[in-house]
Amino acid sequence: MSNTDAVRKPTKRDRFLALRALPDVLADDELVAFIDHELELLDKRSAVIRKPTTKQTENASYKADIVAWMEPGQAYACADIVKGVPSIVDAGLSTQRVNAMLTQLVSDGAIIRTIDKRKSTYSLAE
Repeated sequence: MSNTDAVRKPTKRDRFLALRALPDVLADDELVAFIDHELELLDKRSAVIRKPTTKQTENASYKADIVAWMEPGQAYACADIVKGVPSIVDAGLSTQRVNAMLTQLVSDGAIIRTIDKRKSTYSLAE
């Protein structure tokens, strides 16, 4: 079974909404009030804007360095970036961490990933 075939697990919100729809629960005003209160708490928690973690802030500067270091029309392997970007070399970042940042840059549209014979190369988006 692939990830796309996996069934989504019900969330806490899904469970509360299912409970609230039950006839026995609807008959009990206290239970309805409790479930509504819990749903409000979930809304409140999801609305909070969280500041980025230290690693996320640090990674943002590394991602900017990667984009600034890359030259238009040039394709780079992850290993080339790990060994070539001065701030990454100085920090001694792992290939896995750099690869995660490259994936984020691809998602943001800043760079393009090309896969040829199972080898990924990255270049600046045009």
